[in-house]
Amino acid sequence: MNRCAPSRRRAVLTLAAAGLLAAGLTPIATAQDGPPPGHRPFPAQALRGELSITAWPEARLNDQSVRLAPGARVRGADNLLRPPASLTGQTLLVHYTVEATTGLLMEVWLLNDAERNNRPWPTTPAEARTWRFNPTTQKWARP
Repeated sequence: MNRCAPSRRRAVLTLAAAGLLAAGLTPIATAQDGPPPGHRPFPAQALRGELSITAWPEARLNDQSVRLAPGARVRGADNLLRPPASLTGQTLLVHYTVEATTGLLMEVWLLNDAERNNRPWPTTPAEARTWRFNPTTQKWARP
């Protein structure tokens, strides 16, 4: 049971961070280190692409034919689940993950404006392997 009021908790954490700085240590993360406002946390294996659902479960991703996995989840820009069939015929900028064994699309996120403007973001597995990802800030850095 947490008996500390949220404002008191924030003050304690701020004082703790100040104590670390005074001791010559740096805190692991601060509130400013988080993702940009309106940006959801994505896994490091998420790639960016253009998705067009043709006829469930068939789709086109970056002009390549793909299939959505039976348990695929599609989240809208508001992070709510969307039925994939409701997006038929639209071309959307998305982040997505692929099932490792079958190559089927597993998770899809429709991007909001803040996420669209987060560049660079890898579009191929080769880019994701060579770039560095910071999960706290949700930023990629090219080598």
